[in-house]
Amino acid sequence: MIFYILRRLLFLPLTLFGISLLLFLMIGLLGPYQRLATFINSPERLKGADVDKLVELYGLNDPLIIQYGRWLKNVLRGNLGWSYVGKEPVLSAILKRFPYTLELTLFAAIPIIFLGTSLGVLAALNHNRPLDHGLRIFAVVGWSFPDFVFGLFVLMIFYGTLGWFPPGNLSVWAEEIVKSPYFRNFTGMLTLDALLNGRLDVFLDALRHLAGPVLTLTYVEFAFLLRITRSSMLEVLRKEYVRTARAKGLDERVVIHKHAKRNALIPVATVSGQTVIGLLAGTVIVETIFNRTGLGSFIALASQQLDYASIMGGTLFFGLILVIGNLCVDLSYALIDPRVRLE
Repeated sequence: MIFYILRRLLFLPLTLFGISLLLFLMIGLLGPYQRLATFINSPERLKGADVDKLVELYGLNDPLIIQYGRWLKNVLRGNLGWSYVGKEPVLSAILKRFPYTLELTLFAAIPIIFLGTSLGVLAALNHNRPLDHGLRIFAVVGWSFPDFVFGLFVLMIFYGTLGWFPPGNLSVWAEEIVKSPYFRNFTGMLTLDALLNGRLDVFLDALRHLAGPVLTLTYVEFAFLLRITRSSMLEVLRKEYVRTARAKGLDERVVIHKHAKRNALIPVATVSGQTVIGLLAGTVIVETIFNRTGLGSFIALASQQLDYASIMGGTLFFGLILVIGNLCVDLSYALIDPRVRLE
């Protein structure tokens, strides 16, 4: 397994290199004058300036391979360009907004995994009964809903009608507290920082603003995990060792939870890891609907305003998350199931 880990770690830079090359070639299809905005930290500099001289200055007429080498060198130094949307360097904009996306992912992953596994086991234990059919219909309906449709329903009902779950990150009064010099930002995640600062009121307000997007992601995403858990549990219940355990007279709870459920949740653990990774890279629509200033909404706004530097930097960052996350999932699968031998 050690050799497998080393081999995957060696392939990690190559994978990221491939992602960066493909990304740069796609942006390279644009003309030099369009890509010039990536290098200018103020739109006013383009007004009244000799644009041709600026294009020549930044080498935007050079062959793409030379431009790519120059861009990759800047990326390795942490220079991803200037963000029009964030009005700051792209790397700073990403690091400032990523904690909001991470916070939303963590709060959504808990109910998704809990509901998906619990209801999946419940459906398997009631195979082909009304409860099983009802849970599957409930899951399929959620799986069929696009994020933006269900998110708009949640926003309309729970905020527009009931006034419970407002959009945004915080209320105005809570935001003033967070921006005050007395509030220390330890992690960038509002709920955790509020607890570390001893501000329970800010913590509860942050939870209210998280409830809407978490509810949207949970209902849309847990269905797939429910189906995987149900199928895995049904397969395990047909195994010989489960029949043997029942034949020995063991209590049904012991058979289900100690023998069947543990083995059934092995593939579910892998799917859960993939779900969390997908949430980290796929909250663009939900963050935009609920007006959360996370990394997803930042990339969406950058796309609308043709902020190429932010688009490239954000996409590269998401690619890094996906590659590292998939590596962790592969390794965890071997740790969870001793029968698996990674070669």
